[in-house]
Amino acid sequence: MFRLILLFSVLFKTGNVQEHAVNFNLKSTINLMDPVKKYEVATFGGGCFWCTEAMFHELDGVIKVESGYAGGNVPNPTYKQVCTGTTGHAEVIQITFDPEKISFDEILLVHFTTHDPTTLNRQGNDAGTQYRSVVFYHDETQKISAQKAVKEVAPAIWNNKPITTEVVAFDTFYKAEDYHQDYLENNPNQPYCVYVVNPKVEKFRKLFKDKLKKHG
Repeated sequence: MFRLILLFSVLFKTGNVQEHAVNFNLKSTINLMDPVKKYEVATFGGGCFWCTEAMFHELDGVIKVESGYAGGNVPNPTYKQVCTGTTGHAEVIQITFDPEKISFDEILLVHFTTHDPTTLNRQGNDAGTQYRSVVFYHDETQKISAQKAVKEVAPAIWNNKPITTEVVAFDTFYKAEDYHQDYLENNPNQPYCVYVVNPKVEKFRKLFKDKLKKHG
């Protein structure tokens, strides 16, 4: 067991500054994983993957972040197909991380802080089932942690509003087209990046400054 106490200073949806003291008591996943495995994988949906990918890339202990699609019923979907909302897929990121540097529970905490899990199938102006809030768990330990986070952690962050996040068994991840990968880095002047992605990333950096990778 571990206790992670974090003072939250921002609500991402409204931009209003509020303080939240959250006691995050979740079972550590590290000792229950296969000891042969060095890295672990997490798969989350939390709105447009241009936003979520950009933030998780900066966390210390995160090895790789890929944008893609999961949870649907169409094999090898294209971005155009997913955008119709008819494939069942969510826009997701798949995160490869080093559990000796950052735990699944800490990654969950970032997930629930950096998107709004109270708005069903919507993040800001992005609406549709492809933008739903979801955790695709890869094993029973992740399932237990995600369910507890939905029940206890997310409501504490979001003023006890009902949480819409789905907790679903992981099936298949389809990597998105190449131009979606590292989107903010490659398209810093694109209007959506300027007015939507960048503000979210800046708030994330301030809130999780002690969790970011050190440069230089």
